[in-house]
Order: sequence, then C-alpha cells, then structure tokens
Amino acid sequence: MSKYDIIVLGSGPGGYVTAIRASQLGFKTAIVEKENLGGVCLNWGCIPTKALLKSAQVFEYLKHAEDYGLSVKGADKNFDAVVKRSRNVADGMSKGVQFLLKKNKIDVIEGFGKLKPGKKVDVEGTIYSADHIIIATGARSRELPNLPQDGKKVIGYREAMTLEKQPKKMIVVGSGAIGVEFAYFYNSMGTDVTIVEFMPKVVPVEDDDVSKQLERSFKKSGIKIMTSAEVTSVDTGGSGVKATVKTKKGEELLEADILLSAVGIKTNIENIGLEDVGIAVDRDKVLVNDYYQTNIPGYYAIGDVTPGQALAHVASAEGILCVEKIAGQHVEALDYGNIPGCTYCTPEIASVGLTEKQAKEQGLNIKVGKFPFSASGKASAGGHKEGFVKVIFDAKYGEWLGCHMIGTGVTDMIAEAVLGRKLETTGHEVLKTVHPHPTMSEAVMEAVADAYGEVIHI
Repeated sequence: MSKYDIIVLGSGPGGYVTAIRASQLGFKTAIVEKENLGGVCLNWGCIPTKALLKSAQVFEYLKHAEDYGLSVKGADKNFDAVVKRSRNVADGMSKGVQFLLKKNKIDVIEGFGKLKPGKKVDVEGTIYSADHIIIATGARSRELPNLPQDGKKVIGYREAMTLEKQPKKMIVVGSGAIGVEFAYFYNSMGTDVTIVEFMPKVVPVEDDDVSKQLERSFKKSGIKIMTSAEVTSVDTGGSGVKATVKTKKGEELLEADILLSAVGIKTNIENIGLEDVGIAVDRDKVLVNDYYQTNIPGYYAIGDVTPGQALAHVASAEGILCVEKIAGQHVEALDYGNIPGCTYCTPEIASVGLTEKQAKEQGLNIKVGKFPFSASGKASAGGHKEGFVKVIFDAKYGEWLGCHMIGTGVTDMIAEAVLGRKLETTGHEVLKTVHPHPTMSEAVMEAVADAYGEVIHI
C-alpha cells in the first residue's frame, strides 16, 4: 500500500493547484484523476469555451471590417475547424498540467478514487493511504426532471462544445454565465438563438443595470430573450425539439434543432465514499470549516463540492489555503465577499462586491458612480462603445462596496477593484490614482469621480 502525505481527489483547477502547492511545501503528494488532467475547467469548461468565444469574436470583426475602413471579401466560418481549434487548445492546456505535475514530482494515479475510513483511497482496487486527503471532485451540468438530457437534442455544456453540426435554431435554458456565453457563440456563428430564463432578468446575480445592458446588447445582435419564463416540457419525438414555455401571458411553444440546458451545476460527490467515512453533507455540498476541514479528521474538501462560489479561481485559492494550513502556516480565511465573477460573452461582464440593490437592502448610505464606455476615447477608437463601469461606495467611510462592469475587456479590468477592496482603499484614493490614457481602465477612475461629483468626461 503506497503511503503519501497528501492525496488529492480530482485534478481540476482546485485539485492540481492544491497538489502543486502541497509539493512546494515539502509534502509527498499524489493526485487521483479518472479522466483528463485539468478536470472540467481545462478540458470542458473555462478554457475551451474561451477558445470558441474568441473564434466568434474574430468572426464578428470580419463581418464588421468596413467599420474599421477595411474590406474583407468572402469571410465565412468553418464550424468544424472552430470546434477543432477549441479542442486543441484544451488538449494543450491538459498537457501543460501534466508537465507541471511531473515538474513538481507529483504522482498521478489514474482511475476513479473512492474514500475509505482510516485516511485511505481505493482507486479501482488499489489502496493508497495519506495523512491528509483532499476532495476536489468538482461538479457537472445539472439536469432538471422536465429537461432530461439525451446528449443529442437536449444537451448540456459538454455536448455544446463538440457538436458535429451547427444547429440552425437553438433554445438556451438559463442565462447564467454558461447560458449567455453559448448564446453569444452560437448567435455569432449564425444560429437563431432564444434564451429562456426563469428569473425576471438575464444574468440574475449581476447588478440590475448590467443585466439591462446585456439584454439590450443581445437583442440588438438578434438573440431572443424570454424572462420570467419556464420550460415545462420538451418533445424530442420529431426531427428537432419542441419546448413548452410557461410565461406570464400563457404558454408558448418553441421549436428548435437543439435545446441547451444551462441551469447550473451539480456536485460530483456520488459514489466517492463520503457515507463510508461519515463525512457530513448538506444539500449536495460537503460541509467544511474556514480551512476546508470536514467533520472527519484528515479529510478535507475544496472547490465546487463545498458551499462557496463554484468558480475555478475560488477552488484554486481554497486549495492553496487548505494545504498552507496543513503545513502550519498562519493563513487568513478566504473573504467570499471579495470574489470576482466574470462572464465572457460579448459584451463581457465582470463584478465584485455588493450590487446597488444589495447595498440599499442592507440599509447602507451609498454613493454610486457610473461611466459609460461611449465617453471613453479608447472604446471609441476600438469600436466597442457598449457598456459602462459602475462603482458603489459607502458614503460615510468611503469603503469600496462594489464594482460592476460590462463591455469589451472588462474581465481583465476587474482585478483593480478586487485589489483595491482587499487593501481597504477609499474612493478618494482611487480617484487620486493616476490611470493611463487612453485605456479602458480610465473608466474606473471616471466612475469613482462621478460618485463624488468630480467627473470630467461626461
């Protein structure tokens, strides 16, 4: 029986980052993976979807070349080639993880791992033991009873990345990050897309102004949107799919080639031995303390299987914190109120902290500032004037309560707000921080200036 200091179950962005940090701290480490190194994120999530979205974005540029004084004749897409490029990018990233694990002398154990009492893991009949076992098995597409996925006409995000043929019409159920990203991609490729959202607005977790802007932008691009709507049943008996949608005005029948279910995720905790060990679970989530210890000593859990936000960067941060605590380092509990969220459709969305509505619901006296990219020199030069930056500050103390962006490249800008909030900066400090011109990031400074009545360019 092989003995390790740490065994990590799962090699996604939580698992492999955790394993590498454990090795750096001097632990003899192994990682168990039943499929592809890098998990869903690198193989079927974050990375390959961004490759698809980049192809869509480039295609959009080609279609609007005349806007930039250019002439492009015969621009067309090769759907198969777009999908192949995405898969090649994912394969390259997976090989990169393999290299990193080898570089850090981490043993990779291939197969399905099952937890056993006594700090042991059974990988398809072979038993391994460790002083510490970290569960990082992630999540998958959630299926609803009224939307049974057959992988052909009713699909999840995984199938949406590798369709053999581009559908002419598609229904996307759910308008979270996964739903709107695929809606943008397929619409840009020429598919007729309809989004059905149960909540009253698209991207429901975002600030109301961001949601309204995305809806305007999507409708302008030809995407149909139905909010406060629910798919009650689907019929896949014919050549395509028929979806019965319940709305405030009554029932409506939608027809399409394919229906994409993007209604959230479900944790991968079945059959991994939680019950055998006695690890506590509540509503599909493994219960942990601030340092990701479960109720059973020696067993830990990080990432999507725990109650925190189901985001790749959260899983990585949790894993690093977990093993540093095991190593005896002084660590601070993760601040889940300062986690950035990013959505990579066009226009992009990025946010951190409280929305304006949440701040008001908490009874806070706030200052709100907003700067539209239509007033940005860099945005005008780039031909992408949609969107804005919105900031929220505590009126009394100047605390940066929230920042919400929608527009080109904003997912690369949000870190300024995350860092500023981490360092407890105030509105006036941001305002007095000189931002380079011309850049999209100037919009942050201008939005803060607007909050304090000092805006120059609007």
